[in-house]
Amino acid sequence: MYADDSGDDPLALRLEQLILGAERRYTPFQAARSAGVSMELASRFWRAMGFADIGQAKALTEADVLALRRLAGLVEAGLLSEAMAVQVARSTGQTTARLAEWQIDSFLEGLTEPPEPGMTRTEVTYPLVELLLPELEEFLVYVWRRQLAAATGRVVQAADDEEMVDRRLAVGFADLVGFTRLTRRMEEEELGELVEAFETTAADLVAAHGGRLIKTLGDEVLYAADDAGVAAEIALRLIETMANDETMPELRVGIAFGTVTTRMGDVFGTTVNLASRLTSIAPKDAVLVDGAFAEELTRTGDAPASEAEAAEEAAAAEKEGEEPPVYRFALQPMWQRAVRGLGVVEPWLMSRRN
Repeated sequence: MYADDSGDDPLALRLEQLILGAERRYTPFQAARSAGVSMELASRFWRAMGFADIGQAKALTEADVLALRRLAGLVEAGLLSEAMAVQVARSTGQTTARLAEWQIDSFLEGLTEPPEPGMTRTEVTYPLVELLLPELEEFLVYVWRRQLAAATGRVVQAADDEEMVDRRLAVGFADLVGFTRLTRRMEEEELGELVEAFETTAADLVAAHGGRLIKTLGDEVLYAADDAGVAAEIALRLIETMANDETMPELRVGIAFGTVTTRMGDVFGTTVNLASRLTSIAPKDAVLVDGAFAEELTRTGDAPASEAEAAEEAAAAEKEGEEPPVYRFALQPMWQRAVRGLGVVEPWLMSRRN
């Protein structure tokens, strides 16, 4: 994360000073002392944020001191426990590290290509970063506030305190079929483009239909939704969209509904494990769901309990001169099977109802 001044490229130092807005002034010990925290706690915070140990090199700035002071102040005021403050540092560090890597790899790298023969990338980078930095900073804060407002809204609508952490959600995994074989046949650049296209398409569809993208794993995405109908619509849209793209392999989706533990933006628990297992046994271009998810779709009126019941309802409505119930999804029970670690499961094949 940091290096000694003597071994650093002059442009790298200028860029660092531009981005951080301050010069290197402190060793880690001096920064901790200025912030009024112990060296042990300062090290915990820095490591949680993803910063490497740097010995006693003079590489820290006033911003580093202020960050330590703020985190420690939240603990001293009783607003956060020490463990929670470390967790805040870790979640922020992990999220922004990935964002920064993406922006450099995919964004700045392309923009800093020399526009004219004879110019070097270094001659382009500094003024470009100088122009982009305030705009990107404001945009980052805007998106964070929007996401924070949405997450806060979901929490305050929880029925009780326990539901704030352990909530009933629909959890879906979408997995590209035969991805391992593709990695052996495709060039690295082609494979990267395919993964990026898949992740981008999946992220857009999940967001557009009211779900939340939890994480991407290259050939797999994990998403969640408060409503089973939303999760079902996302799954089928993913299947339909990928099927219409000849460059994409087949997709399979597994969804489960139940209690989920949320931590640092991720989800855990038996429901998540079940959704993952259902994905691994789902047919190509198909969606498998568990019994709890099927029951939830039936309860909300998004799917009939059975096609026979739907036919009876339609016949009765026609006899009375009324419109029959309109269902969005169809459910077909599949053979029960043993799933490792979860016992016997009865999956349901879900499809769009004509």
